Formats: sequence, C-alpha cells, structure tokens
Amino acid sequence: MRYHALIPAAGNGSRFSAESPKQYWLLEGKPVLQHSIERLAAAFPLYRTYVALAIDDSWFERTIGARADVTVLRCGGETRAQTVRNALRALSDVARDDWILVHDAVRPCIDSASLSRLKDELADDSIGGLLAVPVNGTLKRADHNERGIRTESRQDLWQAQTPQMFRYGVLCEALARPGAELATDEAQAVEALGSKPRLVAGSSTNVKITYRDDLQLAAAILACQHRSRTSS
Repeated sequence: MRYHALIPAAGNGSRFSAESPKQYWLLEGKPVLQHSIERLAAAFPLYRTYVALAIDDSWFERTIGARADVTVLRCGGETRAQTVRNALRALSDVARDDWILVHDAVRPCIDSASLSRLKDELADDSIGGLLAVPVNGTLKRADHNERGIRTESRQDLWQAQTPQMFRYGVLCEALARPGAELATDEAQAVEALGSKPRLVAGSSTNVKITYRDDLQLAAAILACQHRSRTSS
C-alpha cells in the first residue's frame, strides 16, 4: 500500500483576472502550485506526485520546471472531475488499495498537522475521506434578487477541503459512473456509490486561492506558519 499525490492543475484562472492561471501566481517568490507540491511531499511518504495540466499549458515548464519527484500528465478535462478521471486512467504501477491524495493546486497553506491527522485517521479505512471544517457562520438562502428568504440550519454541515484521500480502486469506480464528471469534488463522486467518506478535521488556514485578494491572506498565513516553526 502506497501513497500517490494527484494535483489537478488544469484550470485557466478565469475568476482570477490575471495574465496566467492562479496556480502559477507568485507567493513568497514561488508559484502557488509549487507550495502545494512541496507541502504534500514534506508530510507524506509519497511514492509519486502527479500534476494534471491542460494539454496546452505552457506555464509549468517556465515557472516550476522539471522535478525528479513529479510526473506531469497533460490530460486536463473540461471539469475538475474529468481531469482527475483522466489522470487516474494514465497512472501506472498503482495497486487497487493504494491511496490517492487529490489536492487543490491552489491550497498552498495546507499544514502538516492536518495532513498527519488525515494519514492517521484513514490508515485502516477501506474507502477514504477528506479534510473538512464544521460550518460556523450563519447561512442565508437567497431568492433570484439576492434577498434573504430564510436562514438555513448549519447543524451537521461541514465545508470540504483538500486533500481528499481515497483508495485507488474506489476512486476509479466512483469517477467512472455516468454523471461523475459533474461532481465538484472526489467525495461527492464517492458518495454517489453509496459510500460515506470520513470527515477529518482540517484547519481554517487551509485557504483556497480563488481571487487576487486571497494571495494576501495566504501570504499572511505562510508568514505565521514560518514564525511558529522557527520559534518552536
């Protein structure tokens, strides 16, 4: 049983309003994607890291370049689920019970403590699970005019994060089902099998960079994490 990291990075950054996709924007002097790659490698005994890119991606080689521990797969699809499914089909030397860690390219602040919990709590799980945090804000349902019509209960609601870690065989089966390409994360596809992924406590600092302002927040989190490590 081995660990394989899979980072879908085929997005074009349409919501980021930048000249390059958000995964290549510089954060503390390195591309956001490089931070994500290095965080996973530092916390897990990875057999291999795979980065799934768009077929016409020209930024990876220019900004990150060849790495001995990374295999680039040019198999990006129209949706995240399609990209992950294409990447799984391209993998070789992977056993059915091996773990696949799927991590957002734009979550550069994932912390070692959360990754350790994920590895430890799922060690003997036959399916897998994901990092998530309980929803703690008030939730409002809006009408088409963006006016609040009611308050929704947040009881038992969690906000999904990544990495999401599943057995290779389970994930392949889940993403092969009709309609799986519409799943917004791997856990949703696995749920459609009738399985119940385990929720593992993540951290509010595991932010996802979606808009330009998110870079400032990520930089502040990284600086805090660096200070914490040097002072301990």
